[in-house]
Amino acid sequence: MILPIVAYGDPVLRKVGTEIDKDYPQLEKLIADMKETMYNAQGVGLAAPQIGKAIRLFLIDASPFADDEDLSDEDRKALENFNHVFINAKIVEETGDEWAFNEGCLSIPDVREDVFRQETITIEYQDENFEKHTQTLSGLAARVFQHEYDHIEGVLFTDKLSSLKKRLIKKKLENISKGKINAGYRMRFPNVKRK
Repeated sequence: MILPIVAYGDPVLRKVGTEIDKDYPQLEKLIADMKETMYNAQGVGLAAPQIGKAIRLFLIDASPFADDEDLSDEDRKALENFNHVFINAKIVEETGDEWAFNEGCLSIPDVREDVFRQETITIEYQDENFEKHTQTLSGLAARVFQHEYDHIEGVLFTDKLSSLKKRLIKKKLENISKGKINAGYRMRFPNVKRK
């Protein structure tokens, strides 16, 4: 089932997610619904807060990035297969130089800005079967993970912008929270006046 994506301004996007265990109600259905919602919106990641649930769950399918001609064969292969469910994820270490990449977010449609993030991360997480994994990611895979991880920490990519950039997009963000946007997918807006 395609779920509405929560728009910028909703308090759930600012909550730090709580950890879940294998007894979380209807987890399998929730993950399936989140995948369907993400693909419907043509996203490469979706975090539970974006569908109104403040829990430490997100999923990523970075395979669309594998089509980029500028990638090395190694990076292309890593992105083609980067399709995972992340439960109770933690970033253990961040290393390397910060680099900029133009990011967007399904909760903040039509806003894209360059965000600086570190190049390599080591992560721990559980998959949908609650098996533990430790993995090192770099490049775009690390970036997509960091973006989705921020969601379960109550952080949005717009928080990482300079104060000037924030002022320049302030009106756009206000309009998004009021539903004055056509995203092309189902959304739930926090500040829409009900008639």
